[in-house]
Amino acid sequence: MKVMLAGASIACAMLAPQAMAQDAWPSKPIRMVIPFPPGGGTDILARLVSNQLSQTAKWTIVPDNRPGAGGTIGIAEAVRANPNGYELVMGQKDNLVVAPWLYKSVSYEPSRDLVAIAHVAFTPVVIVTPVNSRFKTLADLIAAARQAPDTITYGSPGNGTTIHLAAEILSNAANIKLRHVPYKGSNAAMMDALAGNVDLLVASVPSALAQVKAGKLRALAVTSAARSSSLPDVPTVAESGYKKVDVSTWYGVFAPAKTPREVVTRVNAEVNKLLATPAFVQAIHEQGAEPKAMTPEQFGAQVRTEYQQWKDIVRQSGATVE
Repeated sequence: MKVMLAGASIACAMLAPQAMAQDAWPSKPIRMVIPFPPGGGTDILARLVSNQLSQTAKWTIVPDNRPGAGGTIGIAEAVRANPNGYELVMGQKDNLVVAPWLYKSVSYEPSRDLVAIAHVAFTPVVIVTPVNSRFKTLADLIAAARQAPDTITYGSPGNGTTIHLAAEILSNAANIKLRHVPYKGSNAAMMDALAGNVDLLVASVPSALAQVKAGKLRALAVTSAARSSSLPDVPTVAESGYKKVDVSTWYGVFAPAKTPREVVTRVNAEVNKLLATPAFVQAIHEQGAEPKAMTPEQFGAQVRTEYQQWKDIVRQSGATVE
């Protein structure tokens, strides 16, 4: 009996540090990888989530911008990170379900190499011009592009992004040819659009909203099936007669595969608490995005489904990135 009790005591002593370690999580700062430069839609939402969690959950989250190659460099770094619960990444449709079909160098597969934790928001793509542009409507743009193929330029956050492909899908649907000018992130593309160095800017609504509201950019259309609640007066591409153009992107929190389930569940719960808070919902709306909460299972299923869908979309678009 004494031996059994001693064995039980030893077992409890061995388990105690593990239980304490789990209970203490997080005991140090958490890194949030942001796969794009500061100022774009992904960066804005990642910092919004990080800042709010620091207040509500009392966690220290350190944003870390790792831009390049359409967001694939940052995702690849997150895939290689230690799955210890202290590495998160703000992923989105571009670099998770689209880029693997575009970039020959991308070897990660989202459902295999990452765990989907919490969906945050989704947003349509918006087509904008400088406010002094000759294009007043999407119809103006399409008519001009048909008269002078491959002369009208458009900026995007980079090759292989959903935003880039939205423009290609529109071009195919309208039978026009635009000249793509890729940038390293939304902010750089925005600066050139405001300077008039490109004829158009194709961007996420969060990236372009402030300049549209300031009257410096004119929004011609959004690419979602329904109008954006942030730009209710801007028509959809479908309203202009191109009903097959329905492209939006989403943003969500991921972690390396094999991250402890307890961490996944806890982060999901805290993010979903934010998404049920009116002030946080308003903050997301102010950035031009639409908040939506999901369980890890729901979000993971969406990623898997869209990953397969975009294989065909990329193939049909003809877009490739070396």
